[in-house]
Amino acid sequence: MMPRFLFLVLCLGSLLGRGPTAHAQAPKAQPGPLIFGAYAQGGFIIAHSPRVKHLVTAHPTGFELNLQRQLNGSQPWHAWHRYPKVGLALVYYDYHNRALGQSCAASAYINKTIWRTERQQLNFRLGSGFAIFPNRFDLETNHKNTFVSSRLNATIQGRAEYDVALSPKVGLLMALAFNHYSNGATAKPNLGINMPTLMLGLNYHQRRVFTPLPVDAATDVPADLGKNFWNITTALAFKQRNESDTRLYTVNSVTVLAGRRMNRKSNLLVGLDGFYDRSLLAEQRDTVSGGRAFQDVKKAGVMVGHELLFGRFAFITHLGVYLYNPYKSNNFYYERIGMKYHFTERLFGSMDLKVHRGSADALEWKVGVKL
Repeated sequence: MMPRFLFLVLCLGSLLGRGPTAHAQAPKAQPGPLIFGAYAQGGFIIAHSPRVKHLVTAHPTGFELNLQRQLNGSQPWHAWHRYPKVGLALVYYDYHNRALGQSCAASAYINKTIWRTERQQLNFRLGSGFAIFPNRFDLETNHKNTFVSSRLNATIQGRAEYDVALSPKVGLLMALAFNHYSNGATAKPNLGINMPTLMLGLNYHQRRVFTPLPVDAATDVPADLGKNFWNITTALAFKQRNESDTRLYTVNSVTVLAGRRMNRKSNLLVGLDGFYDRSLLAEQRDTVSGGRAFQDVKKAGVMVGHELLFGRFAFITHLGVYLYNPYKSNNFYYERIGMKYHFTERLFGSMDLKVHRGSADALEWKVGVKL
């Protein structure tokens, strides 16, 4: 369910793109031109742990089909981000390894132009979605697959692209990409796949050169620019302890933070987090002996963060330090990366991946209010 939410949020936030504090808009403008892409790709899997070296035996190969739309200024944030593209992609990989098998992924993305001429474009693309792995870890039938332990996984894809015109509508695309697949510790083992790839393919442009719509001075400055706000959120996550204990334990958290809209693109944040992870109680039941009392598994921390804004949608990054951490099951600091969507000016939801030193701790489903 998590990757489906992620996919929906990115689609809605990028394709609709209306800000929660947007002013009344002019009559609906014509949408920007479409771009159709088909690419072949090949790469290698990074052996980031001794537990996965036995799986890194071949070079994965695959292909991608995608559909992009050039944003043309129908929403104020299009101009603020220099008129990016948004798109949907279908990605297939064959890992040429019996334990891993194949994967199919669907993702939504934003593709930001770094440099553009009439014939050439240099872009950076970032997206996320969900992936299906039929050959997941199983103690009896597929115990060698320490990469992937659930059929449904999240995927994060980043790439640098170069598109050069072969004709007025056809472009040759070359790209260097990085793909990550993981279930966010909802099942174990969850070592995850990290895969750099090279891509070569063709883009068909409905119209390579486009003219942005005029900037509306009434909406060019956000209504909340330079203003402070509060966010209060509550979150629920589920996690598995290890391969032998397949129960899902609940993790709750609450966050209170203060923020400020610094410019058209960014919010800066500072706040307090509280966590209650029930899997740590089960862990102590297995390890504590001699009648010793369990340590408190509640944790509290202070965090700073940033939100990169795209209308109603935002990319979230947090860095936190534990101030209260009696049961030291992890490092003294934690990170979050996530995606947030404002349903109304006050109400929002997000999906955050909480991480300890590069290792996924929990996928947090959040709802919150902005005050």
